[in-house]
Amino acid sequence: MNTPGARRDQLREFLRDRRARITPDQVGLPTAGRRRTPGLRREEVAVLAGVGVSWYTWLEQGRDITVSTDVLDAIAAALLLDAPERTHLYVLAGLNPPCRSGTATADITPETRNLLDAWGPRPAVLRNRYWTVLAYNDAARAVFGYEAPGHNCLITYFTNPRYLAMPHHWTRAAPAVVAAYRADSAPCPDDPGFDAVITDLAGRSREFADLWSRHDVGTPTQAVNALHHPEVGELHFDTTTLTLADRPDQHVVLYNPRPDTDTAEALDRLHRLRLAPPA
Repeated sequence: MNTPGARRDQLREFLRDRRARITPDQVGLPTAGRRRTPGLRREEVAVLAGVGVSWYTWLEQGRDITVSTDVLDAIAAALLLDAPERTHLYVLAGLNPPCRSGTATADITPETRNLLDAWGPRPAVLRNRYWTVLAYNDAARAVFGYEAPGHNCLITYFTNPRYLAMPHHWTRAAPAVVAAYRADSAPCPDDPGFDAVITDLAGRSREFADLWSRHDVGTPTQAVNALHHPEVGELHFDTTTLTLADRPDQHVVLYNPRPDTDTAEALDRLHRLRLAPPA
């Protein structure tokens, strides 16, 4: 169990270690005189961060004191922490990690592209944190009718006739879909990317607007996805979402035919139809 006391112990060791790694010249401080310890002194970190020396000393000692996001950001800058280290600092201080700033990563590695293709003939999709599709395999193109990247999975679920053609399944799953999107957007309340999707869809779907107003939150890692394909009929998938470790704002969604349905056979038929020469 990660108790507050254990977090403060780890915070103390983390700050001491990172302070010892920074030399004065790296942060524009004079190096005159003999220094008995490697790295920066506590008072130097305090000056760089704009906080009191006593307060920073208490923080580094792991005392139970109140910290703010502004102060943690200032300390992270003083210690030249990178993004993962800054997130780690927040966690050890008992605060929610900051939202990743900037535009969501859009580049796709060859390894991820190979994973999507290797999952065929089952659908696989790569989406960003806004649930906007970045890439997909041939099976996903055939199943969902994708013609180019840029579809948003949330908007598609509430507007694509292939989903809406199965009202029983759609109505049952829609609240969980909206709750999952709220959970994903909650760490970034001021992110215009999330706001754009929510505003757009609320103007196009009364059902979404009603569900969004309920403020339900949920983070299902697996779900059932059902839709009606115009060529092969009903398709039912178990879906699993995987987050890429080196690109945490990218997520691979894998679709696996439910074993108690005819989906696997329907995918085979669809594959054959796409391979058949035109009449």
